[in-house]
Amino acid sequence: MVEVFKTNITEQKQASKIIEEIQQTFPSFKINFDLEDCDNILRIENPKGNIDNELVCRLIRGVGYFIEPLMDG
Repeated sequence: MVEVFKTNITEQKQASKIIEEIQQTFPSFKINFDLEDCDNILRIENPKGNIDNELVCRLIRGVGYFIEPLMDG
């Protein structure tokens, strides 16, 4: 399962902190940012199943950043 999120994270240092935060809770997730994209994309892949979007959003909002899932199409 892959989920894509829009964020307000603009710097690599911030992105690295967020990746660490998510991986503490979900160590098997593959996580990356596309900070070149206008939506500062966070992409999360769970090779073992689903991704709890609400929990991911709560984690990111909990450290002070904006995040929302991007819907398909």
